[in-house]
Amino acid sequence: MSLDPVQLPDGCQALRQEVRAFIEDEINIGTFAPCCDSWLIGSNPEFSKKLGAKGWLGMTWPKDAGGHGRSALERFVVIEELLQAGAPVACHWVADRQSGPNLLRFGSEYLQDKYLPGIVRGECYFAIGMSEPGTGSDLASVQTRGQKVDGGWIVSGTKVWTSQAHLSHALILLCRTEVLGRDRHAGLSQLIVDTDSVGVRINPIRLLTGEHHFNEVVLEKVFVPDVQVLGSPGDGWQQVTSELALERSGPERFLSTYPLMRELVRVLGEHPELNECVAIGELTAELWSLRTLSLAVAAALGRGESPDVEAALVKDIGTTFENKVIRVVRALFDLSPSLQGVNTINCLAAQAVLQSPGFTLRGGTSEILRGVVARGLGLR
Repeated sequence: MSLDPVQLPDGCQALRQEVRAFIEDEINIGTFAPCCDSWLIGSNPEFSKKLGAKGWLGMTWPKDAGGHGRSALERFVVIEELLQAGAPVACHWVADRQSGPNLLRFGSEYLQDKYLPGIVRGECYFAIGMSEPGTGSDLASVQTRGQKVDGGWIVSGTKVWTSQAHLSHALILLCRTEVLGRDRHAGLSQLIVDTDSVGVRINPIRLLTGEHHFNEVVLEKVFVPDVQVLGSPGDGWQQVTSELALERSGPERFLSTYPLMRELVRVLGEHPELNECVAIGELTAELWSLRTLSLAVAAALGRGESPDVEAALVKDIGTTFENKVIRVVRALFDLSPSLQGVNTINCLAAQAVLQSPGFTLRGGTSEILRGVVARGLGLR
């Protein structure tokens, strides 16, 4: 495991100030109010387009592919600022974070030309078609099947917990395209399915509050042309595992409750008699450590490495930290979290509490991640 400290390159501070000024302006004109877990629940298509116009989507992609040729650490600074502000980035999040890089790595020129320009502009959104009923962490047991026909594939099956599928233009779908044999990881492929295809039905999975960002995606004999296969048939498992470092290691894995933590510090500043410096100090130290780990993974990804174990570590520790922020707030204040609360801290606490059940599930359960780390360290 390699987690060497990283120094941000020259120019990052100026970029950070530029992003902060942009965010402040957007808040002042009423574009959004900061919220917890904004990368999952904060959907604002116009805001995504503004980020595209700023050159803050597809930042690390090659210029000849429509990207901006900037470093992974510059991108880290931008998304760090957006997340700490609780900005509404959910629409484009998956497309920018992992779908676009997957297309660059495995996709044909046809697929890159079809989707990448829209992603960079903040106008094309992707969803992740991995999990299924009864198939969560054990992805090799997927039941969605693709049957080869002339010119393409007929796909049938069901995906669940598909965040923002109802807003997305396409999803990268993991399915079984060969008969299951002794090697369960063989015979899996990833197909890019346009969500407006005949036979695709998207059903909302609502939270107890009625909020809608999860979905069930049902595919009933959906025809997917051969040109929509990502890479080659049978390469699905390799592709899925290679993108996990992108999905698990970013600042979103420890900044989901940062707006609540920031509000906690502000409120405590108004009540020095509470003298809770130790609790804030512990949270700050953990946050800084996590940021250091995440930066190291970002740098490794920028070098073309695959820090899967390190990314699993960031995700596991990070989501534990996000829940700890909630516990500290509720321990320090006798408050009733409410989305309609008069005080900002009550509203943010309610958002955090309602989203918290998913923290240690999405991107891999804590148990699975700890197994990945243990194997990577040779402990099992």
